[in-house]
Amino acid sequence: MSRAFVHDGEEATFLGQLADLATAAILPHFRSRVVVDSKGVGRFDPVTVADRDAEQVIRAAIAARYPDDGVLGEEFGTTNSHADRVWVIDPIDGTRSFIAGLPVWGVLVGLLAGGRPAIGMMAQPFTGERFFGNGTRAWFTGPGGPRDLSVRPCASLDEAVLFTTAPDLFKADERTSYERVEKRVRLARYGADCYAYCMVAAGFVDAVVEAGLQTYDIVPLIPVIEGAGGRVTDWDGNPPLTGGQVVASGDARLHDRILDVLRG
Repeated sequence: MSRAFVHDGEEATFLGQLADLATAAILPHFRSRVVVDSKGVGRFDPVTVADRDAEQVIRAAIAARYPDDGVLGEEFGTTNSHADRVWVIDPIDGTRSFIAGLPVWGVLVGLLAGGRPAIGMMAQPFTGERFFGNGTRAWFTGPGGPRDLSVRPCASLDEAVLFTTAPDLFKADERTSYERVEKRVRLARYGADCYAYCMVAAGFVDAVVEAGLQTYDIVPLIPVIEGAGGRVTDWDGNPPLTGGQVVASGDARLHDRILDVLRG
């Protein structure tokens, strides 16, 4: 049977190995003339060979190491979804940035144990940065050497740095709610995908507000932000395990204020 208990050292080491495999699969295609397909119907939803190759090598490694575990991935769906432990994969979160040559995309891998996010990672192969978290601790490896991650205090919206991927991803009523928040912050920026969430954990960004996310977009990031002392919920304050509308904040006071403003 699959184990419900997560040993942080073992799984954290394994996540690093998955990052190595994904890096080898992805980097030959970055800033190259890679062919871009679209998965969208009536909209542009890009995917490349790098996305598919990275997920395949990650899935193969999981199957070899933990054959009883389930997998949920963006490109190849779900296997053994009723397992106690399910690995959640977004091989390239931020494919639009990837095809534009911008290094604000990342490899996301997380582990649900007993239905709860247990450990997660965002790896940025081009810069060599890796962000890990287990819900009680978060840490970084890469340029400058390893270190713990910690959010920064920010209680008020007028002092906050806010990110979202793109305003046009919100539905009409969602965009109205989001704009109420944006109008109140010190600085709003767009387009960083998973990188923005890691900057919340690192203490450089105060909040991310988004909508239309999938499970694989957010589950790997929850243990990183919460491990650094932050908070991640949906717009109603509930765990966002299925994606949808998401708020991630470094300061719980700011988080509550954002939820109030989103509700109008």
